[in-house]
Amino acid sequence: MITIPYLTALSTYFSYGLLFAFGQFRDFFRKIFDWWRSSDLQGYAPICLGLEDFYTRRLYLRIQDCFGRPISSAPDAWFDVVERYSNDNNKTLKRTSNINRCLNLGSYNYLGFAAADEYCTPRVIETLKKFSPSTCSSRVDGGTTTLHNELEESVAAFVGKPAAIVFGMGYVTNSAILPVLIGKGGLVISDSLNHNSIVSGARGSRATIKVFQHNTPSHLEKVLREQIAEGQPRTHRPWKKIIVVVEGIYSMEGELCKLPEIVAVCKKYKAYIYLDEAHSVGAVGKTGRGVCELLGVDTADVDVMMGTFTKSFGSCGGYIAGSKELIQYLKYTCPAHLYATSISPPAAQQILSAIKVILGEDGSNRGAQKLARIRENSNFFRSELQKMGFEVLGDNDSPVMPIMLYNPAKIPAFSRECLKHNVAVVTVAFPATPLLLARARICISASHTKEDLLKALEVISSVGDLVGIKYFPAEPNKLQKEEGMIKED
Repeated sequence: MITIPYLTALSTYFSYGLLFAFGQFRDFFRKIFDWWRSSDLQGYAPICLGLEDFYTRRLYLRIQDCFGRPISSAPDAWFDVVERYSNDNNKTLKRTSNINRCLNLGSYNYLGFAAADEYCTPRVIETLKKFSPSTCSSRVDGGTTTLHNELEESVAAFVGKPAAIVFGMGYVTNSAILPVLIGKGGLVISDSLNHNSIVSGARGSRATIKVFQHNTPSHLEKVLREQIAEGQPRTHRPWKKIIVVVEGIYSMEGELCKLPEIVAVCKKYKAYIYLDEAHSVGAVGKTGRGVCELLGVDTADVDVMMGTFTKSFGSCGGYIAGSKELIQYLKYTCPAHLYATSISPPAAQQILSAIKVILGEDGSNRGAQKLARIRENSNFFRSELQKMGFEVLGDNDSPVMPIMLYNPAKIPAFSRECLKHNVAVVTVAFPATPLLLARARICISASHTKEDLLKALEVISSVGDLVGIKYFPAEPNKLQKEEGMIKED
């Protein structure tokens, strides 16, 4: 639970109130001028009504240069960011031919597989020559290659489940699977900070949805007990099925799921567990097998294991792993399997090759080195940020570390100042987070060197002082070191 300082919350509310007031003021005069202007809608209703896109027009467009920055290279530790400019107060942005080489602190390239790899890349190129960029077909038609079957077997063995099924998109893996697993008369109990893909899938299932306090097993037990006692709405019949949905690492918080405690609660009340390991599989655990390995949870206690290939494996798509009966059922019923184009063969080969490197089946120990490095880099970077006085969310071993910004004015200030110093960061605000809880989300990679991290810390520290986001006092020894460095200079 984040405790916001009183003055910080007050100033943040004031800033948003000011933006809202000025936006409404401008909209008022816009309606007056539009009243005299001839309409070109020809009888159609406007696609976006005034309040529907108010946030986009009056708040987001002011800082949209901080989002969607195009790059012109692989998202490695360093990448090329294309410069943009605007002639209409940030309403539209145009690309230039200028490129800045920036330190990448925004991509989910946890193990460094997104760039050219000595083992993966040649095999991906050979697969592209042998197959094609796309199968141009769904899995049940002509879209299943030998690579897809091999990938499903490899993923199942890697995560410790009897079987698995793969999809071409990670977001769809959640949003399309949940409506197949549960429907009307069922109960979905979701963590309050679950990803939008889970929220979308739960809503599409037509099941009753209840939310428990983020990562709080005691509240989960309270919700389960109450819902089992009450039963279905109106009829009060027993629930047909109960599924508890959690994430391994919460992408906006950087926190590890309290999986052992949640498993114990779900066993007690006979509820199924759906675990989203999009950010944890491949990134945490001694051999990269995710939070189950890290926290000592038997994978047999997790009924449905979901993950994506877009982070640690440097590819695209997602998977569901579970019992053979579950996977067979999904192959018969899931629209994402029946109707969507199957995962690209080169992308499938990239995943297979990355898994082999992680497991050491490429004949080297590079996989173990990557896993050790991502853990060391993450813990070092988090520790140093905290010593500097930043409010950093998340747990040790997590490669995701949000730095709290709060005030909307600090979102573009932090992002733009970091970019001036050739450090590319991702800032996140409403509606992706609650209104008051804007943040910069740092993602650490195994491809970052110690020198990269020290440069990033130096830049973030100076920008933090400039913007005023060091909400805690720096550690004394840190201050002494900085004073010593100044004297030496």
